[in-house]
Amino acid sequence: MANLIGRMLVAQSGGPTAVINGSLAGVIQEAGRYPDLFPQESDADDEPVPVVYGALNGILGVLNEDFIDLEVEKRATIEALKFTPGAALGTCRYKIDFQNKPEQAARDVDRLFKVFEAHNIRYFFYIGGNDSQDTAFKVHEESVKRGWEMRVIGIPKTIDNDLANTDHCPGYGSTIKYNAATVMEVAADIGSMATDDGACCLIEVMGRDTGWIAAGTVLAKRDPASAPHIILLPEVAFDEDRFVTKVKETISALKYCIVVVAEGIKDAAGNRIGLDTTQIDPFGHGLLSGAAERLAQIVSKKLNIKARTVKLGYAQRSAAHFASATDIEEAVACGEKAVRVAVEGKSGYMVKLERESNQPYRCTTALQELKDIANVERLVPREWISEDGFLPNEHFVEYAKPLIQGELPIPMQDGLPRHAVLDRVPIPKRLPPRES
Repeated sequence: MANLIGRMLVAQSGGPTAVINGSLAGVIQEAGRYPDLFPQESDADDEPVPVVYGALNGILGVLNEDFIDLEVEKRATIEALKFTPGAALGTCRYKIDFQNKPEQAARDVDRLFKVFEAHNIRYFFYIGGNDSQDTAFKVHEESVKRGWEMRVIGIPKTIDNDLANTDHCPGYGSTIKYNAATVMEVAADIGSMATDDGACCLIEVMGRDTGWIAAGTVLAKRDPASAPHIILLPEVAFDEDRFVTKVKETISALKYCIVVVAEGIKDAAGNRIGLDTTQIDPFGHGLLSGAAERLAQIVSKKLNIKARTVKLGYAQRSAAHFASATDIEEAVACGEKAVRVAVEGKSGYMVKLERESNQPYRCTTALQELKDIANVERLVPREWISEDGFLPNEHFVEYAKPLIQGELPIPMQDGLPRHAVLDRVPIPKRLPPRES
């Protein structure tokens, strides 16, 4: 494959994770290993033009031509990204929606390629989840249709762990490591205060329509009596009577009950227990918030006991101080792999993780076509859940346990984590402002 001369562009999208910047660091560091493949260009004034761009706020940054120079960032800053939560480039939840907004989508795509041509962008790396991979797929398809030679590679990112055709997603291991530890700590607190009156604590976690995050808290359960005692997953229809009976039995035996609730749980009719349809995001998703509160009301009313809720919220996806070393290593590896395969001439793929063995744990990077990823949602297999539906079983534990292994040498300053901050040196714009 002949060398493709042009600039690299990387962007981040969707909800951040504790390791999303690890993939960004992987892209930047790997790009620096190919100086001969990306010769430095000069502008009309003979000034050198950078080769590796970052788009601020995802695909919106591309549409708005909001680019920064990633080559001038200090090496120490790029390395420190591996220990920094949030999205260093900023993200968005903007959708190029041909189905519902065809005219706007057509304008967006035209604008994207005007920007690509103006800056000679020939390599595009998009770090994100389901909707982001859909965007990457659209960019790849359009580049082929328009004859704009370009290599588009998606890099997986989602704490939800619901991307198809990959063993797991960077960001997931760190989330369940933090969540499982939090469940252990909350249980120690609640259990120490338990009396004959009984107590129930419901801990709500993210995950949208899948239960991967909630299921991961089962790693906190080291014996039958320890928490979590119940884990409610969207993959198993919620039955109020069975749930209340299970809580009552647990409290009778232990004086307290810790319940982990996936935000997207639903009843047998498919109604989401915690869905707020008054708040809709750009992708058409309703706000999933309130499942734990609803269940606390049920427990308090039917069992006449104290029920409290804990909502982990953004903490579960931003706890870089307790990230999994395995997770960050794989996030970096995905970024590096994306650059390598693009240099080799590949386009229209997402980097995926393939597990070779559990004991010892070995996982490698591979490729999957973006068309097999976009808008496909992977659920927790029913055979990985106990017969009564209240806990993941040993098959899930075997799957999840390797993903939380190892701790990171977190840089500290004055007793708190020290995070990387990019200089964000802007790239001059070459086009008129985008028309909305």
